[in-house]
This record gives sequence, structure tokens and C-alpha cells, in this order.
Amino acid sequence: MSLTTPLAPVPVASPMPAALEGRTVLIVGGSSGIGLAAGALLASVGARVALMARDAARLSAAAGGIRETTSAPVIELAGDGTDEGALEGAFDRLGQVDHVLVTAGGFAAGPLLETPRERVGQAVDGRIWGAYAAARAAAGRLPAGGSLTFSSGVYLSRPIPGASASIAAIGAVEGLTKALAVELAPRRLRVNAIRYGVVDTPLARGAFGLADDAAMAAAGQGAPLGRFATAEEAASAALFLMANGYVTGSVITVDGGQSLA
Repeated sequence: MSLTTPLAPVPVASPMPAALEGRTVLIVGGSSGIGLAAGALLASVGARVALMARDAARLSAAAGGIRETTSAPVIELAGDGTDEGALEGAFDRLGQVDHVLVTAGGFAAGPLLETPRERVGQAVDGRIWGAYAAARAAAGRLPAGGSLTFSSGVYLSRPIPGASASIAAIGAVEGLTKALAVELAPRRLRVNAIRYGVVDTPLARGAFGLADDAAMAAAGQGAPLGRFATAEEAASAALFLMANGYVTGSVITVDGGQSLA
């Protein structure tokens, strides 16, 4: 069926996270941070969770941690989330997939005049082409009412020095979100993004050189709410976007007021 062939209206369903029970969610970048937290939250409401990440050992540990707390199915998919073939293989293995969350993507920092393209290319490509590849793999496979959720960041609205390439990449993802929401609407698929502030994840700790809990807490004291977000607080927004069948083309902000400070 063509992507432009209209279907019946998008199905009406409960917008509460409990409605995700029995649904299958593919999380690209699910072995740590926000992706892993989303997997745990989804499993807690009875969703069938599939975690996809490059590092098979870390992926296995992440899936094992979720299995210790729930009886919901947790599937491990070792693979590169920017590889369209690997993503298609994941869909083929899973059968029906209802929602896709893409949290994979690095953060490249460095002053413009001191940072050649080669040093930022992997992070930029992973962010843009990871979202694009996931969309291509999902567009013909998700059922009506299914959704894609991408990750953005608060630095798009409050830029900082030395991060121009990464900020440009998340800007591209937000543009892609709105464009795909229009393009995939005839398929009754929804596309959204979450603009995160600083979240306490291994990625953030590494990017800011914060070695432990005390350093993270001290760094967050200047935030409007006195700390940075937990991974669970950030991930809960993804469940809202999956469950609410009338949200599409939206970029919601979860930053604890950081964009206002």
C-alpha cells in the first residue's frame, strides 16, 4: 500500500500508559540511559519490549536488569541502529511492532575552528541518519495508530559554545519529525520528538566529565529545580507520546525549566 493512500481515521484508544499493555515497542539505543529507563517503564505496564544496541554485552546486562523486575517479555537485538538493514531485520524478527523510540545518538563537542568534520561526523550521522533509517524501516510496517518518537535537546533553544555540530543535528531531527508527521499521516502513523534538558545518564556524565553521583548533584544545583532529570523522568514522556493517539508532529520539552534559565 502506498504511503499516500489514506486509511480509516486513527484508532481511538485510551491515552493512559496502561493502554500499552501487550503492545510491542522497539527501543533503538536501549542498553543505557533514557532508552533503558523507557524499557523498564514499558515493561512495568505490560508492554513487550525490544532493546536494540551495538554492544551485545551491555545489551544483555540491560535486558537482564529489566527481567529481574517484571515478567513482561524483553527481547535483545544486537545491531547498529543507523543501519537500515539491521533495523529491517529487527522488525522481521519481532513481527508486529506498535511503537518505535529512538534514543541512540552521541554528543560531539569542540570549538568550531578546532574540530574538523571527522571528529563530529559519527555523532552527527548517528543522530540524523539513525532517525531517518528508523523511519524508513518503520513506515511500511507500523500499524495505524503506531508511532515514532525521536530525541532532541534543549541546546537547540539555548545553544552553548562548542557544540555547533550536535546542535545542528538535533535541529535536523526536529525538522524531520514535523516533515514525517505530515508525510506519514495518511498511514495514520504519528511522529513526535522529545526535547530533553540535561538528564542524569552515562552519556551526560561522560560529556560533562562528571565522575560520580556527588559531582552530578553538585552540577545540577544551578538548574531551576535544583537538580537534573532522572532517566525515568525523561523516559516517561515517551510513554505519553506512545499512548496518546492524537499527538503528532509535536516536540515536547522535558527540561525542568532549563530552557528558561
